[in-house]
Amino acid sequence: MNPVIIVPARMASTRLPGKPLADIGGKPMIVHVADRARRADLGAVIVAAAEREIVDAVEAHGHRAVMTDPDHPSGSDRVFEALGLVDPKDGFDTVVNLQGDLPAIEPAMIAAALAPLADPACDVATLGNPIEDEAEKTDPNVVKIVGSPVGDDTLNALYFTRATAPWGEGPLHHHIGIYAWRREALARFVALPPSPLERRERLEQLRALEAGMTIHARLVDTVPFGVDTPRDLERARALLA
Repeated sequence: MNPVIIVPARMASTRLPGKPLADIGGKPMIVHVADRARRADLGAVIVAAAEREIVDAVEAHGHRAVMTDPDHPSGSDRVFEALGLVDPKDGFDTVVNLQGDLPAIEPAMIAAALAPLADPACDVATLGNPIEDEAEKTDPNVVKIVGSPVGDDTLNALYFTRATAPWGEGPLHHHIGIYAWRREALARFVALPPSPLERRERLEQLRALEAGMTIHARLVDTVPFGVDTPRDLERARALLA
């Protein structure tokens, strides 16, 4: 594989406007994410920005960024446009879509997201984690993977849901929204309209499953800390101080 890591970023955020440029220890949050992506040592790292100020901040800290259409409906669309801009001749065959609000993510976790693509049957790879907190099992903000094991540490995802599933005795798995795509799978995905279950659950990855794509989820030990609110931002500042 010849991967590229692309981090989509936009200033608009309902709960934390201007999130990519939020200062954490003297650096914008998006730069912390790019730093950790570079430390994963998988390949090139690109920030796909919706606004010029993000590009300027990223480039000022020695990373590469490209301007993309500010009106993209999703991060996947933004990532796909950036991929075409930086690599129009299809040199990169896989792309990791890394969220820009994970300033403390471990580089090894980014590499883990790519690992399931070693299986030729896998179109899209992602991450999961066994749920230990009882409250998370019924929390609709915690997306669950319903999947069947393929090996000791990977699930073949059959469904993603905000409900408590599957029913019965056994583990539940928290979905971690980092994706590694085969390039052709991403191209197919962004050309599809939103699917019925995607609209119902408000989970974009269901579009891929409804289109017949195979998603494998590598199980990891922890869930990376994401920044969605001002309180999260203060926690991130303390964590990275």
